[in-house]
Amino acid sequence: MMVVIASYYVLFAIMSGSTQAVSAKAGVFFVFALVSVIGFRSNMWPVAGALAGHGLFDFIHPLFKSNLGVPLRWPMFCLTYDVVARLYLAWLLSRSTLAAGLT
Repeated sequence: MMVVIASYYVLFAIMSGSTQAVSAKAGVFFVFALVSVIGFRSNMWPVAGALAGHGLFDFIHPLFKSNLGVPLRWPMFCLTYDVVARLYLAWLLSRSTLAAGLT
């Protein structure tokens, strides 16, 4: 799910038609995707950290040069989702009801 969440800003950059925005967002996407895949295979806490980091990214995103493809309310919507998903994942992990890796 974290990989999908991180890919939306790349999609919005593509929609804006800005190659500079696509390059920047693709770099950010790569970091979140890498942390998520590594976390999924070994320990899910990095995924919870990636959700928190993406929430921070959503919070500061409007402070930077605007990507015209991003819907106006998207960063705050995504921030809310990231925070709730991170809290839920952390709760599951703290209860040891969720394990990493493929079965």
